[in-house]
Amino acid sequence: MELHIVIKGRKDLAAQLYQQLREAIAAGRLAAGAQLPPSRLLAEQLGVSRKTVSDTYATLTYEGLLVGKIGRGTFVNAWAPPADRLQTATDLACASNLVKWQALPSPMRHPTRDNLLRYEFLGGATSRNQFPQDEWRRCTQDALRRIAQNSGFYSQPEGLPALRSAIAGHIAFSRGVKCCDDDIVVTNGAQQGLDLLARVVLEPGSIVAMEDPGYSPARQLFQAMGARVASVPVDDQGIQVDQIPDGTRLIYVTPSHQFPLGMPMSLARREALLVRAFDLGAIIIEDDYDSEFRYEGRPTDSLQSMDTRGVVTYVGTFSKTLLPELRLGYLVLPPAIHGAVLKAKQLTDQHSSTLPQWALAKFISEGYLLKHIRRCHSVYAGRRERILQRLAGDLSPWFEAVPTVAGFHMAALCKVPVSIPLLMTLAREADVGLYPLDVFFHDAPVRPGLIIGFGAIETLDIDPALDKVRDILKQIG
Repeated sequence: MELHIVIKGRKDLAAQLYQQLREAIAAGRLAAGAQLPPSRLLAEQLGVSRKTVSDTYATLTYEGLLVGKIGRGTFVNAWAPPADRLQTATDLACASNLVKWQALPSPMRHPTRDNLLRYEFLGGATSRNQFPQDEWRRCTQDALRRIAQNSGFYSQPEGLPALRSAIAGHIAFSRGVKCCDDDIVVTNGAQQGLDLLARVVLEPGSIVAMEDPGYSPARQLFQAMGARVASVPVDDQGIQVDQIPDGTRLIYVTPSHQFPLGMPMSLARREALLVRAFDLGAIIIEDDYDSEFRYEGRPTDSLQSMDTRGVVTYVGTFSKTLLPELRLGYLVLPPAIHGAVLKAKQLTDQHSSTLPQWALAKFISEGYLLKHIRRCHSVYAGRRERILQRLAGDLSPWFEAVPTVAGFHMAALCKVPVSIPLLMTLAREADVGLYPLDVFFHDAPVRPGLIIGFGAIETLDIDPALDKVRDILKQIG
């Protein structure tokens, strides 16, 4: 038996070992029936952990290339299928489609734990320290008991009745949404809600009107469905309704806290938008992603609460109020599209996981959610105020904040020319995560600046982090 394996470096050890063993079997260097060295011995010879070798043997056994014989060892399977050359992307008939998908940017992809910096100003992220672990644990234990008592059948695609009832009560109180339990469909985060709406409303070539700048993942989703996205500029009152083109089927807006700039849509614009959508026969998507956190002025109700024509779909999420990993969101649907969206949900994934649904239903009904929001509101308000003070103080030569009264991110626009890529690079070297504003502009003239999230950074970390940013700005002039 010829077994020649070379491990290079200390990265991807299991992948290196797997590839070389698989190639040896395919080339016949490891013949059918040949015995492999014991995992402990091979690990010592290669200078890797025994677990790396054992896991590789297990993978090849699962693929049918190896077979383990109790008391004897691991052997090349005598009946192993030939290891043919694997297809590459360019070999496939769908090669051009794969290129299109792989080319999509990921402007809002969150860093992994290994890549997380000491100071993170990432938008849309929350601090785990704020999450009510004890209350959530009690609700999850209750959910496990309920699941143990159930029949074992699939659940409803629209979501558990207990959760839909809890959501209806919560958003009526906090956002003025007019709905009943039957109007709600529970989704795997807001992004699945957007996907379901796009599936039932759009066809290739359909026109979607979007704010510019706007939420890039939604734009990419609509374009992936074959839609033509019309960029509609925004001003200090929100989307410029008179520039929504004829033939539009879907209008995506963030009226309570415009993403990414942050200003709310004025009452006059809201009324004009509802009229325009009705005249077009279009559906409005109101993405109300983080407006439960409001810091100034009278709370503004949702756009959906003004809708008397059945044109607004309200999209909500618990990723911002709780944790993104929960992947729980919801749609409040107008009657015209309710049945179609429900069928799309059932065909997509049957239903969202019931364990977190039961837990969240109890979490809301027991009052834990409102308590958690009030606690977070106080924390976020303090962080927001401190960042605004710094932007109006020692950072004012370079940046100015866009006025915003809700959410937990803000936009800071450049007052003088600043190389944002260089600033970000130097900030990362100082363990500070900064994120650019320009990736959210498409056809509108780019306004350079930063999107500053304050949900994930601890309050006491804000000043040390911004001190580093100030010093870098002085350094680069």
